[in-house]
Amino acid sequence: MNRTERDDAHIRVRDVTMAYGDYVVMKDISFSIPRGEIFVVMGGSGCGKSTLMKIMLGLMPPEKGDVFYSGVNFWESPADQRNRILENIGILYQKGALWSSMTLAENVALPLEEHTGLSPAQISEIVSFKLSLVGLTDFEEFYPSELSGGMVKRAALARAMALDPDILFFDEPSAGLDPVSARVLDDLILELRESLQTTVVVISHDLESIFAIADNSIFLDIETRTMTASGNPRELLKECRDTRVCSFLSRGKPHP
Repeated sequence: MNRTERDDAHIRVRDVTMAYGDYVVMKDISFSIPRGEIFVVMGGSGCGKSTLMKIMLGLMPPEKGDVFYSGVNFWESPADQRNRILENIGILYQKGALWSSMTLAENVALPLEEHTGLSPAQISEIVSFKLSLVGLTDFEEFYPSELSGGMVKRAALARAMALDPDILFFDEPSAGLDPVSARVLDDLILELRESLQTTVVVISHDLESIFAIADNSIFLDIETRTMTASGNPRELLKECRDTRVCSFLSRGKPHP
């Protein structure tokens, strides 16, 4: 069985075609993600990375194909079951998507208030713990506008982890960050995976981040409109045979 197709997968995408009306974005996309793996969806701008994420998160249906979570077919499940699956998924959006009128504590507390019956004291304790995990102890009463871009991303990650999800999605996590902040976020992703055994799906075109964190990956090729490579990015670069994959992974020069 191919490395990207496992029956025991935490997440499995099978024969997915993505389309907007008659326009096919990508076709024949299949891969599997074992529990606790950091999996990167990579490719150039406009290749369909974000569209694939939307399909996996239930924001738009595939033109054809299936998405499974722990063996459950997401798009063939009733709405209440889909909602239960989504409650076990945390999302870090590209720009953080924090509520600007709320403090960090209020932002992180929101999903706990919406989806649990915990008391205010219990929620406050969890919020403090989640912020401490991302290095933001004592920043509970700060507003997003008072923070740097890297701190906003970390606060958004604390909110994404509020309900202790088994799966975390990251949409271009390093976008808008300086190199130092981007590497800090990469290290945090690795630490969280190691400590919590969370399955991580990352949408990215940032080579430094891809090489630093990915266990496995797929490459979406905008010209052929399908997935043309899968595997560990460093191994793909070392054994590269596809010109466009080589170009993407090297940006014109060998990567150390």
